[in-house]
Amino acid sequence: MKILVIGGTWFIGRCITQQLLQEGHEVSVFNRGVTPANLPQQVNHIRGDRQNLTDYRQTFQQLAPDVVIDMIALTEAHARSTMETFKGVARRIVTISSQDVYRARDILWGRETGMIDPVPLAEDAPLRSQLYPYQAVGIQSSLPPDYDKILVERVVASDSSLPGTVLRLPMVYGVGDYQHRFYPYIKRMDDKRPVIVLEEGYAHWHGCYGYVENVAAAIVLAATDERATNRTYNVAESSVLSQAELIGAIGQIVGWRGDIVIASKIHLPPNSVSLNTEQDWLTDSTRIREELGYTETIARDEALRRTIAWERANPPEVFSATGLLDYAIEDAILASR
Repeated sequence: MKILVIGGTWFIGRCITQQLLQEGHEVSVFNRGVTPANLPQQVNHIRGDRQNLTDYRQTFQQLAPDVVIDMIALTEAHARSTMETFKGVARRIVTISSQDVYRARDILWGRETGMIDPVPLAEDAPLRSQLYPYQAVGIQSSLPPDYDKILVERVVASDSSLPGTVLRLPMVYGVGDYQHRFYPYIKRMDDKRPVIVLEEGYAHWHGCYGYVENVAAAIVLAATDERATNRTYNVAESSVLSQAELIGAIGQIVGWRGDIVIASKIHLPPNSVSLNTEQDWLTDSTRIREELGYTETIARDEALRRTIAWERANPPEVFSATGLLDYAIEDAILASR
């Protein structure tokens, strides 16, 4: 197949490009050329800005891709430009969405109150009633203010002449993770901290994750299987750990000999962001497993080992330690035990 990837050189996109090539597909990548591409020679690299995507329609007509994988449709305007550009050019659009479309996300963040949605969330679970989820006060994000994957999904589903496939991704970790999701835990363990203190609700909270190569494999599968046409899929690991269990699994691989201490919220200083941890944020990936035969190719332990090795070799200059306390507070708690 001839497949065009919009944004195929960064984190998940890089893995998608590599896996498509391994399967023998003809791959083109469209991006600004800002991220060092290091693309294999057989990849057709088209440089351009997705903000002006329609300007490249003639180039895409000559390319004539069968499927377009849009990794960076963040806004309604992005999705509209993708549909406008590739209508009559490609056979199908595969759009990357997020589990943040679900109402459970806003319950977790306190934007919806008075309810808890049962998990795991299937693809027909309730979606958010409020748009633009990262405009809320107190939420730091590098995303554009008009970011909303709900609107992206609506646009992709709006034109039957250019069918689409939507993949709702989990929190993705692994080699190249620009968010360094697990680095705060690894650093504490490498610093030989005797304890990691977690607030009780956060310790028992469950979120869904996916290792980057496994997530990329799900996207490649959906892009290359016609049965995915006009379908929406959750992608997430099939087995789930609480935050305390996840930190423990990382600690076991690292060889950390410390303890995870679970403390009541009343014994801890107030956090700047208060999450409703009664709401777990888990999605059900049964549909993609049963319809397309998706399964993880890299087991969690190996995924964590690869992630830990990369994080140690590529520490961030600045990182966020959501759910963690600073060392001085932990020391005080340790001293009072």
